[in-house]
Amino acid sequence: MLHQSTKIQKPHQILLLSVIEALSLIFIDKKKTEKSIETIFKKNPKFGSKDRKFVAEITYDIVRNYRLLSHAANSEVDFWKILAAYFVISNQAIPKESEFNKINLETILTSYKNNHSFAIKHSYPDWLYQIAETELGTTQWETEAQALNKIAPATLRVNTLKTTKQILTKFLSDQNINALDTAKTANALMLNERQNLFQNELFKLGLFEFQDAGSQMISEFLDVKPGMRVIDACAGAGGKTLHLAALMHNKGRLISMDIHQWKLNELKKRAKRAGVSNFETKLIDSNKIIKKAAQTADRLLLDVPCSGLGVLKRKPDAKWHLSELFINEVKIIQQKIITDYSSMLKVGGYMVYATCSILPSENKKQVETFLASNNKYEFIKDQTLLPSSGTDGFYMALIKRIG
Repeated sequence: MLHQSTKIQKPHQILLLSVIEALSLIFIDKKKTEKSIETIFKKNPKFGSKDRKFVAEITYDIVRNYRLLSHAANSEVDFWKILAAYFVISNQAIPKESEFNKINLETILTSYKNNHSFAIKHSYPDWLYQIAETELGTTQWETEAQALNKIAPATLRVNTLKTTKQILTKFLSDQNINALDTAKTANALMLNERQNLFQNELFKLGLFEFQDAGSQMISEFLDVKPGMRVIDACAGAGGKTLHLAALMHNKGRLISMDIHQWKLNELKKRAKRAGVSNFETKLIDSNKIIKKAAQTADRLLLDVPCSGLGVLKRKPDAKWHLSELFINEVKIIQQKIITDYSSMLKVGGYMVYATCSILPSENKKQVETFLASNNKYEFIKDQTLLPSSGTDGFYMALIKRIG
């Protein structure tokens, strides 16, 4: 259940207070886990690597297992009590802090050992458990639910515009960083041990990006070629844009679109580091942008907004910040995007509809709905990547325009 590996015999109170503050940011202020920890580290610049690892690992582990821990602690907001439950359940010694003295540890242990539902044991809201169980079936959902509570692997994408997998592996090895080849995709390397490489010179030189192997498979699924005109219509900060550029050998034209200018600005910074030169960004601030690009794309990527249920390994707070209303609303957005944006594809061209969700209602059913009312398009093939396979959860469908 709990994955904490960093054990400090006598953690300083500042570390415990930092975990408590991070939990407050996440569960009271509804901030993302990654941003909350980043805030804590900025406030404590003197933290060493072991200190940062202690705070980050415990915080993430508590977020993953929040429902079980709050159930055992009999409180959703007493974070000292939840932290005590964490230490008790993971068989670690309770630090000698006064805040723990008034907590009845036996009551926590008894509550933890009592029989409770799968949703409590594996920490999912009841509404989310029920939706996923209905769509996937009990057996499949419970397998994926447990996989989504595991720690995500740290996967790199080799930037083939600047280096090769063999050369990067050697460079990393020279720094005592063990990166393992993975057969899942052509240019993925998996770190043997998670570590922050954003300040590493190899990263600053643009030799690699952090990108899940499943995410890399989506770009490959689009089957781009050098010289093509390719549109990444929901580009965000551009992880797949950068991969597409590498697959195109920086030749042809790559148009990255998004409704948020700040994301496109971030993409420009990343593209400069990666040595990508065959792209331009376009802000979608009206329907005119889409209409102007009608039937201009040889390839079209629609990596649409979604529930994000496939990436809970990396974003465990989404379990607690999501709502059924949001999922229903995002499905409407998905259908509108595939209906409107598909007009940018040339006759004979191919597009990929993709999500980072594992719910069929966001995936194959959306494609079926689109095709049922758009006879100018033809389904070619699709692929579902499940979290239990070792990657994040993704769906991708390849569709051809025939009229």
